Amino acid sequence: MVVAAAMLAVLALAGATQMSRLWHLWITLGLVLGIAAGTTAMVLSATVANRWFTQRRRLVVGVLAAAVATGQLVFLPANSWLVEHYGWRVAVLPAVIGCAVCAVAYMLLARDWPADLGLAPYGDTVVQKPPAVSAGNAVTMSVAILREAAATRAFWVIAGTFFICGLSTSGTVQQHFIPLCADFGVGQVAAASLLATMGVFNFVGTIGSGWLSDRFDSRKLLAWYYGLRGLSLMWLPFSGFDMFALTIFAVFFGLDFIATVPPTVKLAAQHFGAARGPIVFGWAFASHQLGGAVAALGTGLSRDALATYLPAFFAAGLACMLAVVAVFALRQVRPAPALAAAE
Repeated sequence: MVVAAAMLAVLALAGATQMSRLWHLWITLGLVLGIAAGTTAMVLSATVANRWFTQRRRLVVGVLAAAVATGQLVFLPANSWLVEHYGWRVAVLPAVIGCAVCAVAYMLLARDWPADLGLAPYGDTVVQKPPAVSAGNAVTMSVAILREAAATRAFWVIAGTFFICGLSTSGTVQQHFIPLCADFGVGQVAAASLLATMGVFNFVGTIGSGWLSDRFDSRKLLAWYYGLRGLSLMWLPFSGFDMFALTIFAVFFGLDFIATVPPTVKLAAQHFGAARGPIVFGWAFASHQLGGAVAALGTGLSRDALATYLPAFFAAGLACMLAVVAVFALRQVRPAPALAAAE
């Protein structure tokens, strides 16, 4: 699945460099790249953590989620420089090469289960035989679990707050921060460097969130993350938009850019079990992506209608404050002592 996703990404990005019509953009970057990203996405992190680790699962999810920040750090400033000097088609090529390298490396080095290498999961001493492949249809099973989960308050709180997570990060900041900076005279390379700064601090914040999620109530962690994110977004319109203020925003916002992932994964596992939890998280991540899509479109429409991004960014901050209230609609689940030790 990972190799197929990486090769689809290569196909989409390489095809995008040849596009000459608007519908080419929709097919390459919209459809094909969207399928590639959705094939793995954050659900892969939860799957790897559950298969390969008995202890420190949430920390592992944090490390894997923080890899997104590393990509931001590596590619964004260099890509912006390439756009300015050689055009956007050339700037796509580093990502094409990177995805191709990942596909080859994963094919040669990766394994599905620890038992494939004769290893026990981290924190365990027994080599566990991989479970038999389910004879049922994967789509049918996934939809059935969604139907069961949708009958609970826990699912709607998890999916709803993750919708707001996508709305406030990938939909608002990730898509529109550079154009927002341009409205205030900040150059493209400088704005991309600020996004890369978010990536650096997101790396720290997300790994730290994984460590905290192994030890503390996920509801309280999410309340802090969404609250601080909301405050930073509501402060931004009043910041003055000088480089000092924008750097403060980049640091503050970056610390919890993806920090919500480890506690959300943990909540899904606590409320729906180790087997169904990753599938429920997958549906919650679909809600996250839907939130990102709504915000990406809505923020753009708001900018066109009002000639400013500021109301949309402020509204995203208010949505985060709503998420703070929503997480406490979940009851606290206290795992059995053996499970707590494993986590």
